Amino acid sequence: MKYPLATPALVLAIWTALATAPVHADPREAAPAPETALDSAAGEAAGRDATTLDAVSVIGMGETRQVQRIKLADIEKRAPGTSPQKILNKLPGISVQSNDAYGANEESQTISLRGFNQRLLGYTLDGIPLGDNSYGNYNGLGISRALIGENLAGAELAAGIGSLGTASTSNLGGTLQYFSSDPQSEFGLRLAQTFGSDSTRRTYARLDSGDHGGFSMYLSGSLLSADMWSKPGDNQDQNQVNLKALYQFGDGNRISAFVSSAETSQANFAYLSKGLLSRGSGWDWNLYKPDWQRALAAAYCAPKPWPANQHRAGDPRCGFSGPAATIDDAYYASRALRTDHLAALAGEFNLGEGLTLKSQAYYHDDRGQGHWWSPGNYSYPNTPKAIPISIRSTNYGINRYGAMSSLAWEIGNHRIEGGFWYESNHHDVQRNFYFIEGPVNDDRFLNDPDRRLFFQKYRINTRQAYLQDTISLLDGRMTVDVGAKSTQVDMRARQVDPRAMEVPNASGRLETKDNFLPQLGVGYKLSEGQELFAAYTENVAAFVGGGAGGPLAIGQAAFDVQKASLKPESSKTLEAGYRRVGETYQASFSIYKVKFDNRLLSLNPCSSIEAGTRPECVTQFFNVGSVDSIGSELVFIWKPNAQFEWYNALSWNKSTYQDNYIDSGKVVQTRDKRVVDVPDKMLSSELSYRNGPWLASVSGKYTGKRYYTYTNDNGFGGSTQFDAALRYTFEPVGPLRQWSIALNGSNLTDKRTASNLTAFSASDPQGKTFAFHANAPRQVFLTIDAQF
Repeated sequence: MKYPLATPALVLAIWTALATAPVHADPREAAPAPETALDSAAGEAAGRDATTLDAVSVIGMGETRQVQRIKLADIEKRAPGTSPQKILNKLPGISVQSNDAYGANEESQTISLRGFNQRLLGYTLDGIPLGDNSYGNYNGLGISRALIGENLAGAELAAGIGSLGTASTSNLGGTLQYFSSDPQSEFGLRLAQTFGSDSTRRTYARLDSGDHGGFSMYLSGSLLSADMWSKPGDNQDQNQVNLKALYQFGDGNRISAFVSSAETSQANFAYLSKGLLSRGSGWDWNLYKPDWQRALAAAYCAPKPWPANQHRAGDPRCGFSGPAATIDDAYYASRALRTDHLAALAGEFNLGEGLTLKSQAYYHDDRGQGHWWSPGNYSYPNTPKAIPISIRSTNYGINRYGAMSSLAWEIGNHRIEGGFWYESNHHDVQRNFYFIEGPVNDDRFLNDPDRRLFFQKYRINTRQAYLQDTISLLDGRMTVDVGAKSTQVDMRARQVDPRAMEVPNASGRLETKDNFLPQLGVGYKLSEGQELFAAYTENVAAFVGGGAGGPLAIGQAAFDVQKASLKPESSKTLEAGYRRVGETYQASFSIYKVKFDNRLLSLNPCSSIEAGTRPECVTQFFNVGSVDSIGSELVFIWKPNAQFEWYNALSWNKSTYQDNYIDSGKVVQTRDKRVVDVPDKMLSSELSYRNGPWLASVSGKYTGKRYYTYTNDNGFGGSTQFDAALRYTFEPVGPLRQWSIALNGSNLTDKRTASNLTAFSASDPQGKTFAFHANAPRQVFLTIDAQF
């Protein structure tokens, strides 16, 4: 296997440096002792500010588990407004994919981390649970909607073992924790304007009140408008507002409030197949819009129209043109609409005698629609206005509130902490069709559907508690973290008026419960700047709600058959590693082994001729076995002086299915096959230079081979993408305290390949599956940033 960026020489250089360099504590990392490895979600709720984040180690020195961090210096190298999620792509073990430079288009966002996809990771913002990050989310929202990119203070990736108190019920494979910046201590106004490829226009503004007797706050907003990078160039817009207020008093006491609002409207790109590419579509193939007649002609070719009596095979109006040859090769348009409101109130209180209380309450409301101009589903059937296209809309609703609290007691060589988290979530999902007479503007929420397939309402109650003890031994050279958590998620679904629905979903209940999920971590300091660590944890994931599919998003008969046999997905993770910090470098090396059990898939166990003939012969969810993952990660950061830094992260992973399964009466041979969308190797490298007013960086990320079929008969080979940034900061002028001009470029070599892999299938030897989006071409952005 050949690596880009001269990987063999890089690895040799890293190991040579580790073997020969003197070991000293890096003064740039000098700080108070880091927080314990089992840091609680309530601790996050108090809000690590930028100063606190800068005081902890990038590679997790002092932690008993694998932790990597993103800081303000990393954020500054990205195009302003880049999703915090995409910034994490440089870290080891993680692959973050999206088909836009900002990482904002949610339908094309995916994450792979040590063999787990994004649905099986945990996400928080200042301790606020963000749910499972799925596209049709049922219990949260993506970080790009929750926080404006410029208000990010930093992020922490716990690849494999997240902190016990993390407010998540999906973190089988680790946690991604984001932290918002605190208000500035001085009054100030910041304005930034970005111009770029594909008519990108982005405005950011932030007003800080300054500190007034311990109270400070800021109000900020952003407006993003951009076109798709291929025809028809539809708009992808997002408007956001963030407000944060902070009151600090006494000895380490603080109360903070955070409010976020976002309105998102994104035109979605068409999925591609390898077969379509082989017919000459090219990577920029997209939608039929604005060619309405071409979309109509293709829609008349639908093999199974609704209603069935509207047309037959061989309809003279049916026709394809160009590389399109099937009904799935393109459609007229698609769009995602989301409106979110998020609010939280948090506090941290020093009670004296070594006692610290941390608490937080939050509220989130979301309304969303996903539009697809569905070919073959008729508008106004059996009338003179009948046309073979209508707009299918999946409507989402989330209304949730929750609270968490923890109490920590430092006594002797112990730090004992316990806490709880409670959330009540009212979620609903419905699928509707809206009749049209021709092209209409769907950049708005649609009301009064003409057809309704299902309308399902959920009530999900989550209870989680934990207890942990951090013990310092051997005069502080050894740290032992021991603890456990208890998780209970009660999910109840109700189908609204089943007789009025065309394809009603189930009503019923599923419970996820485990009263003892242990976690153990050990850290040992070999010498100053040199340490070993090892950790073990067990986790369970709650069953998924309706917006993202899941075991209740099926028919009543299918659910009644499966409900007694389903088990929640679970994992056991063991990891160990070594960290070392010298005068000019930082390095970490880790290995891990993960057992992922009770993997869930939607299948029909019977042959096609038997399907639906017996209760057990209906499509339902099944636990289809286990996944074993092993891997290693290496990070090396070289900083010979204050101006120059070279960051490198190398990852290797082998995740394989341990069982075959039966679908449509046939055995699917997946045993010992690689897990879909998991790169076998990854390498990221970034060179950055800071000198006076100048900042320059160039980065590259190699992502190894990925499969999109469970039998590994199709996928994509490895590819490398390069990005760069250049910024010049000017001296103060008049009321301007600081102003700068920045130029950012993404995909510099214009390498075209698949970005996210989403639609997985058992087998696709002929490349017919529409499984991926194309990545964005080369894009360039210019930003003028002024601070008053």
